[in-house]
Amino acid sequence: MLLYTRLFILSIVGYILCSCESTSNQSIHLLDEYTIEAGFNLELIAAEPLLKAPVAIDFDAKGRIWVAQMPGYMDDLQGSGEEDPSGSIVILEDLDNDGIADHSKIFIDSLVMPRALAHVYGGLLYAEPPYLWFVDIEDDKPVNKVMVDSIYAVDGNPEHQPNGLELNIDNWIYNAKSNFRYRRVAGVWKKEPTTFRGQWGITHDNFGRLYYNDNSRILLGDYALPNTLIDNRYFTPKSSVDKLLTIDQRVYPAFAGSVNRGYAKGVLNADSILVNATAACSPLVYRGGEFTQSYDENVFVCIPEGNLIKRTLLTFTGDSTIAKQAWQDKEFITATDEGFRPVSLKNGPEGSMYVVDMHRGMIGHHAYMSPYLRDKAKAKELDTIVNFGRILKVSHEDAKVEVMPDFDALSGSELVLLLKNDNGWIRDRAQHFLVFKELKNTIEEVKEVALHTDNQWSQIHALYVLEGWNELSFDFLTNVIINSNDNVAAHALVLLKRFASEENIEKAASIFKTVLERDTIGLDLYLGNLLGSYIKIDEERFLPFMIEILNRRENNITIIEAVISGLSAVDSDIYANTLVMDSLKHTPFVNKLARTISDKKAGNMNAIFTRKVTHEDTRTSGAKMFFQICASCHGANGKGIEGLAPPLMSSEHVKNTERLALIILHGIEGPVHVNGEEYNINLAMPGLIRNETISDTDIANIISYVTNAFSDEPKRLSTKRIQELRSIKSLTGMEFTEKELQALDN
Repeated sequence: MLLYTRLFILSIVGYILCSCESTSNQSIHLLDEYTIEAGFNLELIAAEPLLKAPVAIDFDAKGRIWVAQMPGYMDDLQGSGEEDPSGSIVILEDLDNDGIADHSKIFIDSLVMPRALAHVYGGLLYAEPPYLWFVDIEDDKPVNKVMVDSIYAVDGNPEHQPNGLELNIDNWIYNAKSNFRYRRVAGVWKKEPTTFRGQWGITHDNFGRLYYNDNSRILLGDYALPNTLIDNRYFTPKSSVDKLLTIDQRVYPAFAGSVNRGYAKGVLNADSILVNATAACSPLVYRGGEFTQSYDENVFVCIPEGNLIKRTLLTFTGDSTIAKQAWQDKEFITATDEGFRPVSLKNGPEGSMYVVDMHRGMIGHHAYMSPYLRDKAKAKELDTIVNFGRILKVSHEDAKVEVMPDFDALSGSELVLLLKNDNGWIRDRAQHFLVFKELKNTIEEVKEVALHTDNQWSQIHALYVLEGWNELSFDFLTNVIINSNDNVAAHALVLLKRFASEENIEKAASIFKTVLERDTIGLDLYLGNLLGSYIKIDEERFLPFMIEILNRRENNITIIEAVISGLSAVDSDIYANTLVMDSLKHTPFVNKLARTISDKKAGNMNAIFTRKVTHEDTRTSGAKMFFQICASCHGANGKGIEGLAPPLMSSEHVKNTERLALIILHGIEGPVHVNGEEYNINLAMPGLIRNETISDTDIANIISYVTNAFSDEPKRLSTKRIQELRSIKSLTGMEFTEKELQALDN
């Protein structure tokens, strides 16, 4: 704790020198406890007192860092500050241009747990549960506040609420832990369903595929472009979205840190070091163009519980993506500083990678914290590491220092040139500025990039500039398909779907024949998905294309799912066509189509079209109920309060879930024994059975939380069983005695 004592003193000095509206200070922080891969530099560019508990960043048009801060998260072991308006969004500035932030100012304060932000449409989009807000920016102040979504993040634990706000190449904004995407068109915000993805953090590659993860799975992703496989509301793709990209979840921390449920078999190795990821988050596809070529489109992953950042390699096959760890027994960044908690990564304007270090002792939510970790945290005083926060920059030692342009000052032609930049962040931003500023005077320049550029990624960006302007045409897209490589042609096929019409039938048949002759998996996938729109218009002409693709990709499940998704308007007709079904008999296509038709008749939609909000998990709901009802007697830490109630921690009454349910429902009178010690408190614990506002689900949630927080084995009890236990009474009809409960066990 000596290091944190020294840093705390430095921070206090900084705050004394600063006003409450803005902060100017540069504390000295050493990175001696950090190790990074050879050839790279790790720099600390911002720290307390400039920021506290950062969870997300984005860059504005001038390259300044904007930070969402969440100091209310796990401010103590009980997470008691979650409802406080202590969060904020601040702007970091480098006034002396030395590459280190020396000033911060508040953009918005008094926020409750802000969790995501994005500079889009000339303003700031940000999430403060349950709302998603957009504000214009004038003189670094918010104006014209608009509610984009009132139910963006209604319920849920802070670990399990929507986040991300990732602007993708297709002009849509995607989220983790959510099945909705957002976009503004002609000043109006649009929201529509998309695949439910991940937990914390989301990123995209140069092609536009999305990647995400959850606690125990380092990297998940979609094999296909977003929303191409969900056209059919009664078909739920299983093999092409939300895919585990690597089975290797090993991590290699530099020391034995404190991990939840470290007592469980296989969690730690013989040296008490974490074996597999338990809190993986915020993957980032590196697209900065300043690392060596071998790092292009590598995915970096935050492992905050292991105090490290992992590097993963991607391989693209056209119909799938395969990931593997870059190394065994080694990580890209490791630290022996247990306060190092990387929770977010960003590509930067100059090609560097930025690391958001929340720098907090406790990173896991109290609702999920085991007694084992609670004891470890107290022993190490991890709960005192709360008033910190860092932004780190990773750069390659041979990288050229690029001067970032001020996007607000660029002309349309200058923005078009930036579509060819090596840095994906620059390309993304140039595309977005061209779209939302509607700089259509450059339309011919943009079309030239889309048609006649050697850089395939530049072509794709140009296509979506035109899409954002609504300036695409059938003929232009077919020209792109003929003259471009498979990746660009795939996007053109996706965009061609909106032009399905009788007037384009002849040209469509011709271009589809050309695409089929290229005989590539990637093009078969997107053509297969497109065909349903044209089969609806002319089945006789276009059905043979579908059959040809399915025959030569008979067992390719990704392509089969793409085809069925595209058949939304004609799936029943195809299924009733005996000639088609007989020609494809005993293939996965027929089986999946049959299931789709069955679900259609039963009205069983893909869940993304029926799920409106993300719901709170049982342990989080149970934690809230516990602190409202139980903690005043049993203590927030479950260790009991003398004269009021015995401890719950490691109690035999907690380990037995049916006994626990009977106690919660009907109450218990003393004496009570816990771990061999008698508690003869002259009070009876009343049951909740007479409280009509407490449901069986509430009781189940309390059990879920209590067994997780105060025993070594989290358990659940069904609401059906709880309903049955309501009718089991003590001999007096009032509170149970301990002996009566023990007798019921037998």
